[in-house]
Amino acid sequence: MCLKFKLLNMFLSLFLLGLSTKSYAINPEKYIVNQASAENFPLVSKGKTASILISKTDFSGVLKVAGHLENDIFQVSDLHPKRISAISEARDFVVIIGTLGKSKIIDQLAKEGKINANELRGKWEKFTTQIVENPFKGIKKALVIAGSDKRGTIYGIYDLSNQIGVSPWYYWADVPIKKQSELHVVPGIHSQGEPKVKYRGIFINDEAPALSGWAFEKYGGFNSKFYDKVFELILRMKGNYLWPAMWGRMFYVEDPQNAVLANEYGIVMGTSHHEPLTRAHAEWGKSNGKWDFNTNSEALINFWKDGIKRMGNNETIVTVGMRGDGDEPMTEGTAIGLLENIVKTQRNIIAEITNKPAEETPQMWALYKEVQDYYDKGMTVPDDITLLLCDDNWGNIRKLPELDSKPRKGGYGIYYHFDYVGGPRNYKWINTNQIERIWEQMDLAYQYGVDKIWIVNVGDIKPMEFPIEFFLDMAWNPEKFNAGNLDQYYVNWAKENFGDQNTNDIAEILKLYTKYNSRRKPELLDSKTYSIMNYNEAEKVVEDYKKLVQKANSINKKLQPEYKDAFYQLVLFPVLASSNLIEMYVAAAKNQLYASQGRASANLYAEKVKELFERDSLLTNYYHTKLANGKWNHIMSQTHIGYDNWQQPDKNIIPQTKTIELAIKEVTKIAAEDFPKSETSINKNRDLYHVRGFVEDNGYISIESKNYSKAINSDAVKWTTIPNLGRTESGVTLKPSNIKPIEISEQSPRLEYDVHFFSKGNVKVHAYFSPTINFTTRDGLKYGIAFDEEKPQIINFNADNSEKNWAESVANNIKIITSVHTIEKAGNHVLKFYGIDPALVLQKIVIETEEGKILKSYLGPPESFRKE
Repeated sequence: MCLKFKLLNMFLSLFLLGLSTKSYAINPEKYIVNQASAENFPLVSKGKTASILISKTDFSGVLKVAGHLENDIFQVSDLHPKRISAISEARDFVVIIGTLGKSKIIDQLAKEGKINANELRGKWEKFTTQIVENPFKGIKKALVIAGSDKRGTIYGIYDLSNQIGVSPWYYWADVPIKKQSELHVVPGIHSQGEPKVKYRGIFINDEAPALSGWAFEKYGGFNSKFYDKVFELILRMKGNYLWPAMWGRMFYVEDPQNAVLANEYGIVMGTSHHEPLTRAHAEWGKSNGKWDFNTNSEALINFWKDGIKRMGNNETIVTVGMRGDGDEPMTEGTAIGLLENIVKTQRNIIAEITNKPAEETPQMWALYKEVQDYYDKGMTVPDDITLLLCDDNWGNIRKLPELDSKPRKGGYGIYYHFDYVGGPRNYKWINTNQIERIWEQMDLAYQYGVDKIWIVNVGDIKPMEFPIEFFLDMAWNPEKFNAGNLDQYYVNWAKENFGDQNTNDIAEILKLYTKYNSRRKPELLDSKTYSIMNYNEAEKVVEDYKKLVQKANSINKKLQPEYKDAFYQLVLFPVLASSNLIEMYVAAAKNQLYASQGRASANLYAEKVKELFERDSLLTNYYHTKLANGKWNHIMSQTHIGYDNWQQPDKNIIPQTKTIELAIKEVTKIAAEDFPKSETSINKNRDLYHVRGFVEDNGYISIESKNYSKAINSDAVKWTTIPNLGRTESGVTLKPSNIKPIEISEQSPRLEYDVHFFSKGNVKVHAYFSPTINFTTRDGLKYGIAFDEEKPQIINFNADNSEKNWAESVANNIKIITSVHTIEKAGNHVLKFYGIDPALVLQKIVIETEEGKILKSYLGPPESFRKE
């Protein structure tokens, strides 16, 4: 090959690589291409595949995962690579896999300078993938995957699998593997470095009836056959940590191979916030006596000792502390002395059983629910224990370290929720988690130094596939995610899981269905949620869902057949089922209204409710019996209709409807007047000449936060729009988040909104925010607000921290704060929103005048007319 052609080919490879680097957030660097060249490594080419060379002395988990790679290559190419364990067996083109210090082959390459050991030595979970020319006699070229440790090597192997087109969800969501006949690796050292968050994992929880029903039918329970699939899934997404299923489950007891397999794979095991010293709560039987350290300490100590003995040398983060029996508070009030003594006793047990100082065994103390009160009131634990901070179970972080706090050896972690059982209501049926909110809250946590543990409650795993992968991707490197590239994440995920078919449309559906579902959890919906009387709200919500249904059905018809099962699970079912549920509740609302008016159409809507209720069960039945030939039976069996308190009903309950007896035969055709509307429109008689900004109409002005007239930033912080975040449009916040409160001045950051009033007098400004918790030791997060040149009012966002106020905020997924101002004269004015604390996310502003009245609705009035 002439030099000119070689250079051209190399330039083309690097050009393609550069394009890929920009367009992939899930796997930021694509190093597999389908074209051969002298510089590339032929993994699969011309009907042959490179053999795999791996030392028998490497970790057994590495050998196991290398077997997964062999199968992945076969699934892609229909060719099965030959595995060899001696250099003398190798010929021509070989994939060499191994762990530095554990593989003699890798160590020899490092010794001879063929790979740089300094890239790996002493690193945490790092891998490098690179082409090495003539690594050993008889080998022309090798693709060397080297890891700094067991998981580093495993990640390198799975990274190559991902690169050739095997999704982490090939099993858990039936994402097909696209056939390819040519697979070539481009030159360069391919690595994703070390993870920014040390332990990154999931918590399987609230797993009955769905996951438990499926697991017992498929595997006979939560045994090692089941967990083999879970461990593989976690590692394919570069996670490393698991809290196992716990509703009546006993990870270590039900199948002793569970722990053996976790250790082999390199999965770090833990137990939930109320299961100390590796013991599952279900292991504490009645024969042990009362779960009370004051009266039954001897039994508890022996119970915990057995847990640490059983742990052995398996990599574990040991939960310390204690809550009450059955995930309840331990005592009334905060018994700090008691809990400190418990932790001290547990540490002594750890030291005694492991025969090494307690600080050499990783530990964490979860500040969950009432346990945070102990911490807030001054309880301390040794510095090596990781403080696991928590959200409020609804995705809003409760506590973060103070910006000037001393570094802790154990650092800080976050326990987050995609699923929850508890007040104000369970939510675990369908995915309601916006990645925009996940990013905003976890970015906040990371900026405050929370980088030791990120773990998320994922319920049954399905149907949380999309946010799970986002959470673990972000945990690997939070610094690569920002408000500006979240949109691209949807696109990348759709592209990788659906073979680049209808990518942008699928991304749009993922983005919007999670937005719509996050407005109010399905379990909290009822016929009164959306107004059928005002602002055409209910009709618009139903129509928005129906547009997604139409788009999803259209895509489904065009998809290659092998993608349809994955599409149903990841896109179509959530859209169809969510849309159906909303339409059912709106139909019930119309039935009740028209029945009260004695209108014949009430009966029609009663039938509609029955039809839609039945359709819900048919969608679930298809999921269980037809989808993937019945593979996922039970997995969507979570009840979700008919809640009347925080706990789920035993079965779905149809909304109440009324039918009316007609005195004479009436035509039941639905007329336009059957749908009461209250649209806004500017009075055409008003003179809009010289008017500027959002214009008052019907006594109010409604503004989406992103549509400001001017944003004043500072050197320290900038206003950042988070697209799609929230109930209607987007959210606006200050970034970065790790700054101290800003004192208001002429130069301080603010947003300005031009508005025009036709009236004067007192006005109320209703500011709609994401329901952020006061995570500081201060009295609350604050902002300033003012019109024109008036002195800004300083508003404490968290002034009312009552349980009732919190429950209302998280149920509505919005917190509305109202301030009162005086407008001296009609005309143009400027509303100024001043940033003080950077963590507040403003979604919408509604200004109510004395002349007007905001009509009752869930989402608030639609945005007002704006005169540019």
